[in-house]
Amino acid sequence: MCLNEMKAWNARKKVAAIVTEYRPDSHAEVIIGRLLGMFGYNPQIEVVSLYLDQVPSNDIGTAEAQFRGIPIYTSIEEAIAAPHIGIPIDGVLIIGEHGDYPWNEKRQKRYPRRRFFEETFRALDRLGLTIPIFNDKHLSYLMEDAEWIYNELTRRGLPFLGGSSIPHAPQLPSYSSTQLHQVKEIFVISWLGVESYGFHGMEVLQAAAEQRHGGETGICSVQALEGRSVWAAMERGDVPEDLMVQALIALRDVLPGHPRDHVDVPVLFIISYNDGLKGYVLQLQRFIREWGLAFRAADGLITAARCDSGMGRPYKHFEKLTRLIEQMVLTHHSPVSAERTFLTTGMINHGMESLQLGRRVDTPQLQSICYSPVESFIL
Repeated sequence: MCLNEMKAWNARKKVAAIVTEYRPDSHAEVIIGRLLGMFGYNPQIEVVSLYLDQVPSNDIGTAEAQFRGIPIYTSIEEAIAAPHIGIPIDGVLIIGEHGDYPWNEKRQKRYPRRRFFEETFRALDRLGLTIPIFNDKHLSYLMEDAEWIYNELTRRGLPFLGGSSIPHAPQLPSYSSTQLHQVKEIFVISWLGVESYGFHGMEVLQAAAEQRHGGETGICSVQALEGRSVWAAMERGDVPEDLMVQALIALRDVLPGHPRDHVDVPVLFIISYNDGLKGYVLQLQRFIREWGLAFRAADGLITAARCDSGMGRPYKHFEKLTRLIEQMVLTHHSPVSAERTFLTTGMINHGMESLQLGRRVDTPQLQSICYSPVESFIL
């Protein structure tokens, strides 16, 4: 590395990474790995410290950090202080996905996201820092914790990027956001884990829903159906089967026939918005391998597309997300409203509650969440 390259590297914004576990194919690997120059990625910021909450038998984070001279601290506060660099860090990445954590009665994995935020806020307060925070996926499996995190982020005025990588993937075929201005129904096809992948579906739904004229005005209820009740609701006409069919047509590598012939226990989340919009997120286990959506405009016209997320390594949708993380650290401007992340957190949490209770649940915390999507974000 020549002198000018060394100066440029030293001038890069510096971030601390707070991680549940760092193993092959984990979110830590595909995000932090890119920031370390893996997967053919050219990073613009520098990871200077690491906190690992768990170190599984297939851990690769320890060796990667040692190879690159990145200290692994034993506490989140120490990782954020990063005393070895002698200057304040410029951002915090919280990647609390994967790991050996308990499950609750609602089929939710109890990731320690509130603890991660509490210790992060404590460190920022002690150091007097107001810097961007990235949080992988939703805020918490508990609504009271999610509300606390959201309120603290808002009160502190911290630039914040959260949520899923999937809404940032290109939509094929592409369509104009103006087609969603008067949308009446949105149907998202998702797969695998009901909560973990269902959240991605909620994010795809909300990224489309927030484009309607006037922006987001809140959600009044969520209902979950499971098993044969999903197909029965379609047969009664309570759920728009035509939108599901169009969304499936937009996908690749779909098994032949109707999903009812292949999926034993589908799960359907039905989201009722204050303004009458209806959103649907259908979990089809392994019937598909990517996400898609179809929506009906006020004139009845149906538009369908798939999210071009990639079906294996190097998981190209994480490249766009990593670039957005970098741009937020560099500009202190997030491409996603914190309200969207709070709303989708509530959608999946209430959806899992509805699944447990077997009935529709009201969503009082989400009824007053109003926002407009962030204006176009130039990479």
